[in-house]
Amino acid sequence: MKTFLFLAFFSLAVFTGNAQRYAVIDSKYILEKIPDYKDAQIKLDEFSQLWQQELDQKQVAVDKMFKDYEAEQVMLPDNLKKKREDELYNKEKELRDLQRKRFGFEGDLFKKRQELIKPIQDRVYNAVQKLAIDKQYDFILDKSEGITVIFADPKLDKSEELLKNLGVK
Repeated sequence: MKTFLFLAFFSLAVFTGNAQRYAVIDSKYILEKIPDYKDAQIKLDEFSQLWQQELDQKQVAVDKMFKDYEAEQVMLPDNLKKKREDELYNKEKELRDLQRKRFGFEGDLFKKRQELIKPIQDRVYNAVQKLAIDKQYDFILDKSEGITVIFADPKLDKSEELLKNLGVK
């Protein structure tokens, strides 16, 4: 019986010694508790609303132009029709371009977010790395939007070993 307990304890000690240590955080919760983040989010929302109002005003103008054109097109000669259609097309294109400039990929909103939010996210990420090193965690997972690995000890990355096994250099 003593040997069985000893073997069980020894197996547990060996298994625990090789076990990976991990922690779970909620980055969304953390960010919402940071006053600078709240302020940055408010500023970002203000810019977004301002730009949306600008787009809405331009949309109203385009809509009015289109209604006016529809009402008058029957009486317009072909050359004026073509001219008005071109103007309408150009105004709609300007509106789409402005929308892309403000809200598109790498548009003004994206750049503002990078300027205002990213430094705060970087502070959180640096704090996570410090926690991982200080507490010797191998992994830190973020549960805020599904499980995401936010920190992994580089020595645990077996990508190169796998590539070697696949015969890829």
